[in-house]
Amino acid sequence: MADDQKKIIPIDYTHREYKSIRDDLMGIAERFYPNTFQDFSEASFGALMLDAVAYVGDQLSFYLDYNVNESFLDTAYQYSNVIRHGRVLGYKNTGRPSTYGKLALFVLVPASSTAIGPDTDYIPILKKNSKFTSTTGLSFVLTENVDFAAPKNPVVVARVDSDSGAPTYYAIKAYGTVVSGHYGSERITIGNYERFKRIRLSTANISEIISVTDSEGNEYFEVDYLSQDMVFKELPNNNFKNDNVASVLKPYLVSRKFVVDRDRYNTYLQFGSGKSGESNVVANPQAVAINVFGKDYVTDTTFDPTRLSRNENYGIVPSNTKLTITYRTTNPMNSNVATATVNTVSNPIIEFKNRDKLTKATATAVVNSMEASNEEPIIGDVAEISTGEMKRRIFDTFPTQNRAVTQADYENLTYRMPAKFGSIKRCSVQKDPDSLKRNLNMYVISEDQRGLLIKTNSTIKNNLKTWLNNYRMLNDTIDILDPYIINLGIEFIVKPTTNADKFVLLDACVDALRRKYSTAFFIGEPIYISDIYATLKEVVGVLDVIKAKIVNKTGGIYAGTEIDINRNLSPDGDYLMVPKNAILEIKYPATDFKGKIR
Repeated sequence: MADDQKKIIPIDYTHREYKSIRDDLMGIAERFYPNTFQDFSEASFGALMLDAVAYVGDQLSFYLDYNVNESFLDTAYQYSNVIRHGRVLGYKNTGRPSTYGKLALFVLVPASSTAIGPDTDYIPILKKNSKFTSTTGLSFVLTENVDFAAPKNPVVVARVDSDSGAPTYYAIKAYGTVVSGHYGSERITIGNYERFKRIRLSTANISEIISVTDSEGNEYFEVDYLSQDMVFKELPNNNFKNDNVASVLKPYLVSRKFVVDRDRYNTYLQFGSGKSGESNVVANPQAVAINVFGKDYVTDTTFDPTRLSRNENYGIVPSNTKLTITYRTTNPMNSNVATATVNTVSNPIIEFKNRDKLTKATATAVVNSMEASNEEPIIGDVAEISTGEMKRRIFDTFPTQNRAVTQADYENLTYRMPAKFGSIKRCSVQKDPDSLKRNLNMYVISEDQRGLLIKTNSTIKNNLKTWLNNYRMLNDTIDILDPYIINLGIEFIVKPTTNADKFVLLDACVDALRRKYSTAFFIGEPIYISDIYATLKEVVGVLDVIKAKIVNKTGGIYAGTEIDINRNLSPDGDYLMVPKNAILEIKYPATDFKGKIR
């Protein structure tokens, strides 16, 4: 057969990796250039060219697959790309979570002239932003003022005169709420006007932006989205003595505003595109309500009370000025602390009602006498979520649409609570079976400083209640409850392969189970016994898994709740069913996994 009539073998374009591309090139060279290239040994020039082209093809295939995968949320792997996809679907990255808790505060106040009760002039007010430090060096700040003169604070005699026995000092105890981290600020020089100015802050682990002001004294307000014009501003309550409310909220129309964006490591401020001095940055509220009789046109009937302007400026951009940005950063490590570890008042901010009338030495002694201690652990979920869990939250965010109707909506909003209010490790919402109305039971759990499950403290629960009130249906009632913690262990027997070291194999089996169950269970999530068999079977050196079973771990260092394993196994014995108000935990893998080699 003539050369020009040779059978053309089509190229398989589905081959994408190095080896298959090289084999295809080898076949083409041998078939079409048999007289030109004959030496394809490893040291030949022809082999060099084949290797180089196959390498380039393999790299191009890799980056093509990578770019296509990162273009879709389902297949994206890189953390920053997952955040970008989530931003498009309405998910807002809250950043590194903070931990909230309560401190018991103590102060010594001199007795009054009659020795009956403390001298009220020397009873201090501990101002918010006062700083405390734990024994491990972590910082915490006070979130609200603490008035030691409040009637509910217990007062006891602390010191007495040795001769007369009359009280000389009284001890007053009060409670204050603290949050992890400390305050800081940055000054950033802003140049000429730039549409949609975006600023990156150089500080890491920023939990919240406290204030943004420019050198002219203008204040910029954080909003959820740039088209939002209405914010609620906290103002001092002049009638505090009568109604015992420290501050009031007032609606405030703003033209200088920004939104906060976060990626894995950085925090950004995003501004709009309006120029200072323009008259159309914020619309006149009288012109943007509902249909008005007498007009020859109809306004939009879907009125958003937080958005009064319909222009595209989205607020004033700072230009030719210096911005002072005050923020709070959380601790760079785990902010969970155990009981009685936050015990140092490192920077108290004290105020006396009549400071000018007081003796300086006595007032200083009162300040120096202040002590603090946390009577319960300060906890929260401080672990950075994985890309898989973030994807799940993004998928739940899109149908939620900033309102809570279904069970998934409430769970998604719980995980989306801003980091400055604390964070929940696991959440589950169930309909109350004993209620005839729309009452819901929300079970939440947190983790301690060692990453172990612990009941969520009251401060985070109160923050969560306030957060959910903005989104829940009017006829929904929610009870925030603690789930039962069930500690389990795993016992197994495996058969080794020939010549396998039994001690090394046993450690490898325990390590495989530890990796398998390193991620915390969800509330009500079952545990599959078949997964235990599959995990052990994949360990190198295991010939067969003879037996694997789940056992309860109770008493001492474990939780006091146990489950009847035999009665709660599935009919086929494949998995352990868990009540909807309980969560499983393997607390100490090193000792909770026990195995034998036969």
